[in-house]
Amino acid sequence: MGFEYTVPAHLLPSEGTDFAREYDVSCRVPDFAGSLADWGRRAALARTLHPGLCDLRYGQSAAETLDLFLPPLRDGTPAPLLVFIHGGFWRRLHKDDFSWIATPYLTHGVAVAVVNYGLAPATTLEDITAQTRRSIAWLYRHAPEYGVDATRIVVSGHSAGGQLTCMALATDWPAIGADLPRDLLAAGIALSPVVDLKPLASVPALHADLDFNPARIRDQSPVRLRPASDAPLIGAAGGRESAEFRRQLALLANAWQGVWKGEVAMPAADHLTLCDAFADEGSALFSAALELIRSVGNGSRLQQMLSP
Repeated sequence: MGFEYTVPAHLLPSEGTDFAREYDVSCRVPDFAGSLADWGRRAALARTLHPGLCDLRYGQSAAETLDLFLPPLRDGTPAPLLVFIHGGFWRRLHKDDFSWIATPYLTHGVAVAVVNYGLAPATTLEDITAQTRRSIAWLYRHAPEYGVDATRIVVSGHSAGGQLTCMALATDWPAIGADLPRDLLAAGIALSPVVDLKPLASVPALHADLDFNPARIRDQSPVRLRPASDAPLIGAAGGRESAEFRRQLALLANAWQGVWKGEVAMPAADHLTLCDAFADEGSALFSAALELIRSVGNGSRLQQMLSP
């Protein structure tokens, strides 16, 4: 449900902010192109080492596919499911670049779904959001077939995928399907999410492909919506990211105080290494994510690991 969100004065962007530079990730990431290429190589290797159920179709368009990686079934107990939604400012990248996300979670008994969606400008942001919702509804409906616990689905995403993660958390699921529960999602993890789209209208390259008009900013900005349930949400932004990405996370924490459980401090991370850390068993971000997944419905140490 939408509402009028007023950005607190202390969370307004600085006067004269160069939004084009603030949202140019490549200028703050050493060897940006090389890092993206490495993601693709690591993903191909992960699919070799951990063959999943690839290109499962959740919708009608060619882009509406997902990969599902399943851990060994333990004592017949269904596995929790981590859904990962990739970034790329809604204009680039593909699920096939992110199979490596699954590897460490599988070793801890967590199933992982990596979702694909259509890209702008061929696909509008509204349609991308709808595709994301279809993918999650499909996973819920098919969970029993794959030994997945439909009551423990945790949605996550990076950058643009963080925006889509929050849009999923704001979804009125029963309005999409009578068989879908209001609390379909058990929790969420938002990594460098873009939750207020208004500044992106001042980034020419993004505005040209996505047309951040007032209606789109209103309807597709999570901070202008309310969470649809009390599913807990955690997040992170790298200390080496631009002030805008850190401000966006702070906006989310402020607007969604009722479900916000805290930020994982990642002071040494940039925009891409933050995503790397999400699948690094030695990182604080991975530990917090795994603890959140395990804590759904149970007591946990999660709050001790987060800053409010």
